[in-house]
Amino acid sequence: MIKIAVPAETDKAETRVAATPETVKRFIGLGAEVTVEAGAGALSRILDADYADAGAKLVDTAAAAVADADIVLKVRRPESTELAPLKAGALVIAAMDPFGHEDAVKAMAAAGITAIAMEFMPRITRAQVMDVLSSQANLAGYQAVIDAAEVFDRALPMMMTAAGTVPAARVFVMGAGVAGLQAVATARRLGAAVSATDVRPAAKEQVESLGAKFIAVEDEEFKQAETAGGYAKEMSDEYKKKQAELVADHIAKQDIVITTALIPGRPAPKLISAAMVESMKPGSVIIDLAVERGGNCELARAGEIVVHNEVSIVGHLNVPGRIAATASQLYAKNLFAFVETLIDKEKQELAVDWEDELVTATVLTRDGAVVHPAFAGQGE
Repeated sequence: MIKIAVPAETDKAETRVAATPETVKRFIGLGAEVTVEAGAGALSRILDADYADAGAKLVDTAAAAVADADIVLKVRRPESTELAPLKAGALVIAAMDPFGHEDAVKAMAAAGITAIAMEFMPRITRAQVMDVLSSQANLAGYQAVIDAAEVFDRALPMMMTAAGTVPAARVFVMGAGVAGLQAVATARRLGAAVSATDVRPAAKEQVESLGAKFIAVEDEEFKQAETAGGYAKEMSDEYKKKQAELVADHIAKQDIVITTALIPGRPAPKLISAAMVESMKPGSVIIDLAVERGGNCELARAGEIVVHNEVSIVGHLNVPGRIAATASQLYAKNLFAFVETLIDKEKQELAVDWEDELVTATVLTRDGAVVHPAFAGQGE
């Protein structure tokens, strides 16, 4: 029988959990035995009783949960203290955040576990349901607007009242990927006047389809600015300068700016300078969703709300975790969809196809070595 473990997250900032009662039932339906650490779902509004009702076995400690587990489901990479109880060869599936944490990757290799990084899931049709980056970024984009509305001390929609007309707040979204497009859609639903920018040509049509105005220097370089995987790529210094000038003029007129620009494996690009912040009106708000990678705004500070020249720069950590109940629901479904591909349903046993493109793209460590091409050789 396949043994699946769901320990509680050890990071104090993490409110999400890697399985829900719904996915526990589905794992059991595949022939698995599921063990959950007591309290694992508490911050996602999932009671221990809910897991028990779904058929999970509840235990008091993480060590008891993962003992003899074939698969360990987590939100974040296991910390060094969590590695010892894991059996050699166990599949540990999480958002591993390996870039800049090469020592942690080596430690997982040394522990003999098979570490699988969900954020490396290829963006192909069959893997869409497993795409944790998209599911969590979608929620981050939504929550960014909710957080902005809370900090902003005025209404967002235009209101025509007997006492006069309230103008719509101006919201500018920088980066029109999954998070950015959800931020655009949410701000539009709340009645704001929305504009957005991105370096990828395909983003223009997506932004405009949501009723927002697209802001960009649309030259030849812009027309070529997208990688084969659909990610944004690094632009030339000349383009950056022209785009910065356009954006600087636009930002000065905005009430709320939401930044979402990230390049995989790289520090977040700096998009908003101190001078741009100082050009904004008092009471304006910047939400920096890239703050965990250094931030898109040079004044942003991780985990803080910085007020500079009467402009609030919000750097909340783990933004999807601010709506943990919803984030856990989607993340758990992402994990189930992937784990299901690793199980032989007839024999009800683990049957990993190590040549499957989903597996080769996501496995970081295996058999005591770092095997992912981006990190290979580092565990030797």
